[in-house]
Amino acid sequence: MKNRLGLHANVWVAGWSEEEAIRAIDKTAEAGFDLIEISAMAPHLMNVDLTRQRLEKAGIGVTMSLGLEAEKDISSADPERVRAGEAHLLDVVSMARDLGATHVCGILYSAFQKYSEPATSAGVATSIEVMARVAEKAAASGITLGMEVVNRYESNMINTAAQAVEYCRRVGAANVKVHLDVYHMNIEEADAVAAIHATGDYLGYFHTGESHRGYMGTGSIDLKSIFQALARIGYNGPITYESFSSRVVGQPLTGILGIWRETWEDGDDLVRHAMMYTRSQMIAAQNAVSRVAKLA
Repeated sequence: MKNRLGLHANVWVAGWSEEEAIRAIDKTAEAGFDLIEISAMAPHLMNVDLTRQRLEKAGIGVTMSLGLEAEKDISSADPERVRAGEAHLLDVVSMARDLGATHVCGILYSAFQKYSEPATSAGVATSIEVMARVAEKAAASGITLGMEVVNRYESNMINTAAQAVEYCRRVGAANVKVHLDVYHMNIEEADAVAAIHATGDYLGYFHTGESHRGYMGTGSIDLKSIFQALARIGYNGPITYESFSSRVVGQPLTGILGIWRETWEDGDDLVRHAMMYTRSQMIAAQNAVSRVAKLA
C-alpha cells in the first residue's frame, strides 16, 4: 500500500493560533508523517498564508476536517440553517483550496451533535442536494470530500459504512467518498472488516486510533485485521492517526467528544509509537495478503 500517513493536529495543539500552527506542522514533519489533518471547526481563526507557508517549508501535505454546528445543519428542516451550512462548507472548500489540501472530511452532512430523533428521509435528501453542489466546487480544485462514519452520539444520519456508501452513491460525484474511522467502527459495525470490504472503492479516507483514544494496540480494536482488510481492497488513500487527550484538547471538542481524562501525557512518545505501529502493521498486512495471493 502506498498510502500517505497523516497525523491529526489535536495531538499537538487545541487550536490554530500562529504559534500553534507552527508547532503542529513542524512536529508532524519531524515525526516523519506525510500530512497533517487540521480542524476547520473555527476556520475564521486560521492564518491561511502562514499555514500554507509553514506547510511548504516543512514539506508535508494537508487535509482538513470538521463537523457542522447545529445552526449550519444541512439536513435540517429549517431553510436558513441549510443555507448557512452550505455557505460554510463552500467557504471551507475555498480555504482548503488555498492551503493546497487534498481532502475535506468529517461530519459534513449533518450537525456534529447528539440528536434526539432519527434522521428523516427529507433531511437526508436535502443534505445530498447540498453536498452535490459543494462537491462540484471541490472537484474544481481536486479536493475529495469524505463523509465520516461516526457513532450514534455524534450524528443520526451516517453511523455505518453501508449508510455512507448509500449516501455517496446518491450524491453521485466521483470526489465524494466514505471516511471510515476505527474508533467509530468499533462502536457501530457488527463486523469492521466486512464493512471495509463492502465499502471498497468508495473508501477515500481512513482514521486509525484506539477504542479509548489512546495508544494504538492497547485497546479492544483488532487493528491487525483492519490493516489486512485495507490491504486486501487495495486502499491507497490517506491513513491518518487520530487521538484525543484532555492534556491537549479544549472546548468545544472536549464537551462534544467527552474527553474527560488524559488518555496519554506525552504527545511525542504517542506519535513515535503511532508511526512505528502503523508502519509495522502495514508491512505485515501487505505480506500476509501477498502470501495468500501466491497460494491462490
